[in-house]
Amino acid sequence: MLVGDRVTLRLASADDLAALATIRREPVVLQRWRGDDLEKEILQAIESPEVVLYAIEYENQVVGAIQAYEETDPDYRHAGIDVYLATEFHGRGLGTDAVRTLAKYLITDQEHHRLVIDPAADNQAAIKAYQNVGFRIVGVMRQYERGVDGAWHDGVLMEMLADDSPLSA
Repeated sequence: MLVGDRVTLRLASADDLAALATIRREPVVLQRWRGDDLEKEILQAIESPEVVLYAIEYENQVVGAIQAYEETDPDYRHAGIDVYLATEFHGRGLGTDAVRTLAKYLITDQEHHRLVIDPAADNQAAIKAYQNVGFRIVGVMRQYERGVDGAWHDGVLMEMLADDSPLSA
């Protein structure tokens, strides 16, 4: 369990499927985290050896999920983060706190020297939240992901180095 200033991150379990699927079905969340069989996708993330999925809790309620994945090749070792939050909790700083909490753990406990995150280029709220944690924009990935509209959309590659991070102190 990872404890932030306002949120708690705990390993997600099958008991979280209904809550997380409900959040993923919210139109604003589904726009960014689309999928066909959400319960199956969430369960696969819970059971995946390549991803660590955490339920984000705020005031004893599951309000979203955050996951970490690692590149383990010693010459490219780093970790990445993805996050989604129930719409009613957007704009309250909870996503920022969740990202900060997981990023600090990945840098200080897991000893990653570099973290990445890749929001959609038009998701200015997410970009600002990640910048508040210490991530920097390092480039635009053109036509990076297919949107719900079927068209290709740009993404932003952001990174944080432990050497530059306010979290490693």
